[in-house]
Amino acid sequence: MTRFLQIHSLASYPAVLLNRDDAGLAKRLPYGGTVRTRISSQSLKRHWRLAEDAWALKGIGAPMGVRSREIVERRIQPTLTAAPAIVEAVAAALVKHLYGKNSAKIADRQALLLGDPEIDYLTRIGAEAASAATDAKTAEAEVDARLAKGTGKANLAALLATAGTLAAGLEAALFGRMVTSDPDANTDAAIHVAHAFTVHAQESESDYFTVVDDLRVAAGEVGSGGIFDTELTSGLYYGYVVVDVPLLVANLAGDRDLAARVVEHLVHLIATVSPGAKKGSTAPYAYADLMLVEAGSRQPRTLAGAFRKAVPLRRDGDLAAEAVTTMAACLGRLDNAYGKGEERAHLSTVEADAPGFGEPTTLDGLAAWAAGTVRAGQGAA
Repeated sequence: MTRFLQIHSLASYPAVLLNRDDAGLAKRLPYGGTVRTRISSQSLKRHWRLAEDAWALKGIGAPMGVRSREIVERRIQPTLTAAPAIVEAVAAALVKHLYGKNSAKIADRQALLLGDPEIDYLTRIGAEAASAATDAKTAEAEVDARLAKGTGKANLAALLATAGTLAAGLEAALFGRMVTSDPDANTDAAIHVAHAFTVHAQESESDYFTVVDDLRVAAGEVGSGGIFDTELTSGLYYGYVVVDVPLLVANLAGDRDLAARVVEHLVHLIATVSPGAKKGSTAPYAYADLMLVEAGSRQPRTLAGAFRKAVPLRRDGDLAAEAVTTMAACLGRLDNAYGKGEERAHLSTVEADAPGFGEPTTLDGLAAWAAGTVRAGQGAA
């Protein structure tokens, strides 16, 4: 039975600003004595979660979720029908239970991920409390009676136990979540995502540009409507994702077929969904040049070490081909040292030898193969 799926990718982007830091510059990573451009795992996961194409996660049919500090104010409170003072008290009590006792101010709250079933459940609790309350003080007590631990009433953890992990939404089952106000409702991530980084030294420049004032130009006047600059980078990125298959099946309430469909969608998303800001001015869209999927029972290991020494940028060389060759050589050395313990398949648009990568196939074929390794397992995790 497959214990882990490892998904390696190479994707190329020219003249983009895919992921920015607090100063508006491209995120960076020093590795092997060379500074690289980086894409954070948070950015990657968010774009996969919110993708709208045919392989979107929400197209799987499982309940989804929402991450916000204002779930009560924006999703629950507007549905309550009672005197304004009672509604406010019910909302404040729900906030306290969800975000902690010191969370009255939105800025003091954790951005919490809740599944749609959990939001529906809390909405029902709020409606019951508002209906039973006679004033603001009793409204808070009604919420406490339904949610407080130690009373035998249901909280988020109890909801998970009775309704299955999918009550927390598909995103939590895949990428995990932390609920500081209710640790029993935490979910371990079944999909582990590394920060992507360029296989070569960072390539960047400052893009100086102006905004033309049409009316000034029409009047024959000199000057612009604004002068700006921004950083742009180009790069070939190595990405790495690990799927803990038994944990994924467990997080999906033992539904192995659903886990297989998740993996099939995930392979498509990794290959085709581009992270990126400044879409209007850089069109940061690309498909992966290479996708390598490994299925096995051993502890995973990244192939990032292939690029510990930055791939040189040669005028007469194909960077992608050199990266694939370097990656294949690293995999070969690992196989020689530790033995080959994984089955492999890949797709590639690069003209380069990739011994050890397994059978070449299309994206549909690769995704179906990965899903098949999950379905091949017997029973629940």
